[in-house]
Amino acid sequence: MASAGGQGSPASGLSLHQLSRLLTLFRSDAAGNNADEDNDEEDEGTTGRRPRRAPRTQPSWWMTPHAEPQPKGLQLLHGGEFGRISPKEKSSTSAHGTNKYVKNVSRTLLDRRMRIRPTASEDISESLVPNSHGTIVASYPANVYCGQFSTDSSFYYVCCKDFNLHLYDMTSPRSYGKHNMMDIMYDATTGHRTSMKVMKSIRGIAEGWTITDSHLSPDNEHMIYSSMNSTVFMVKTMEMGNQQKPICFSETRARSHSLWGWDDDSYCIWSCRFSADGNEVIAGGRGKIFVYDLIADRRTVKISAHQDDVNSCCWADSGSNVLISASDDTFIKVWDRRSLGSSTRPSGVLIGHTEGITNVSAKGDGRYVISNGKDQALRLWDLRKMRSDDEYQKVKTKTYGLEDFDYRYQDDRWQPKEAHPKDCSVMTYRGHSVMRTLIRCHFSPAETTGGAYVYSGSSDGRIHIWSLDGRRVQVLDRSRTAPMGVDPSAPDPASSASPSANFSSCVRDVSWHSREPVLMSAAWSARGHSTVARHEWKGLNKMGGKLEDWVAKQQAESMESEARRNTRGFRNLPGSFHRTFDDEEDY
Repeated sequence: MASAGGQGSPASGLSLHQLSRLLTLFRSDAAGNNADEDNDEEDEGTTGRRPRRAPRTQPSWWMTPHAEPQPKGLQLLHGGEFGRISPKEKSSTSAHGTNKYVKNVSRTLLDRRMRIRPTASEDISESLVPNSHGTIVASYPANVYCGQFSTDSSFYYVCCKDFNLHLYDMTSPRSYGKHNMMDIMYDATTGHRTSMKVMKSIRGIAEGWTITDSHLSPDNEHMIYSSMNSTVFMVKTMEMGNQQKPICFSETRARSHSLWGWDDDSYCIWSCRFSADGNEVIAGGRGKIFVYDLIADRRTVKISAHQDDVNSCCWADSGSNVLISASDDTFIKVWDRRSLGSSTRPSGVLIGHTEGITNVSAKGDGRYVISNGKDQALRLWDLRKMRSDDEYQKVKTKTYGLEDFDYRYQDDRWQPKEAHPKDCSVMTYRGHSVMRTLIRCHFSPAETTGGAYVYSGSSDGRIHIWSLDGRRVQVLDRSRTAPMGVDPSAPDPASSASPSANFSSCVRDVSWHSREPVLMSAAWSARGHSTVARHEWKGLNKMGGKLEDWVAKQQAESMESEARRNTRGFRNLPGSFHRTFDDEEDY
């Protein structure tokens, strides 16, 4: 990729392409060494006039995002379950309780090159949080409900309200290189405009109100999507044509054709996911969750799981035995299907949200999941600390949220709330807005960050990223996103330095590249269309610095630090080269 100063310019700093190559080299070396204003969202068929907007009061203390690491969060980072421990120990707190260590990528790369100390790729990449407000790379005439990278990040896909699905090749230079208006593709039939390379566009079968979810198989050869009825459709991605296979979750093989699928034998599927081996599909909707065996071509699991809609479901790990379901009844339930034959009760319940849950996402290790709630909270859960079904039975009929609250119309961020008395969440992250639609949340990639961050879209038009220790470390503003045709790797243009006064957006979904510090965000515009933006970590390019300046400064700091250590009596063995890392302020 061309950097800000041009390909190969010595003053241009680290480009994303150069950084990606360095991280790949380090990994190889390490292995060798060992809703819009017209209610344009999932309204679940609700009719009638809007509820009255609740009056605003002063925000309660727990609504403010944390500026400092929290003790519980630091324990998580130091526990070894979210990547390497050593760099996190140095980045935690000083003797005075403040964070003095700031990751310096140039210093880390220089130390690695000089073999001063061993460096794992995660030591470099864990701090590379995407920091640009982004550049638009695709636009659509309808709202985008899902926008995600494939498991290997070789593809990016979206599903739209108008039943169009688009799949992009992210390995093509056109997907991330320097753009100009001649590179932009426009489809007059669908109104789809993009600077990315389109691999395939799929016209979905319109048997519901909208496409609510979609997912790529692990081998990227199949895509499934749900559309607010009891049938999920599967289509091949690598072949021409649009032939689609119905996956029916109703009691009968025949699909219902009643209005919007609202009949006694329809389950209004909101969420669907392939299993890790691609042989099964989990789906949830209308109080139930299902598993469908694609090899046997039959439904194998049906659970009456919740008292309200199941907005989201997922697999807890790659073993495909533990199922997670999240509902508007405010509960997340954990199901081990190996024991479902003897009992229909969940293995445990995650209690803590006081309003409905919009999304649940698993880390993939069978232990941790995160969820977004309409109580404006993103929560981290440890499945080993879930409540028993007996404890759940005591509180399942009690309401701890706001009376008559409707997240589609009312802004409850300023309403005082009480914590759930049975809250068993490990951490709570705040500052974003979960309104209008089923806002999604995710863990950062395990390969590059160890899953040390969680991130979410927001109805305030921003992307919020938190460290697991509780701090909100980055907020990306879609009102400052550069227009299509601008190079995503270039420094932020002056026109995006301040937010647009007339901009109103809702970031529905966000996805973090599995190998590069890149985010893709899908946002709704108040004008009834959607855009996808690419957000990169721009490092020195974004800050206007030069790699040579940073290295010279670091060398000077190193000499000064060495002199101070020598005056304090530190000596190296004769004939050896050694540095002592006892001054955290040097790094």
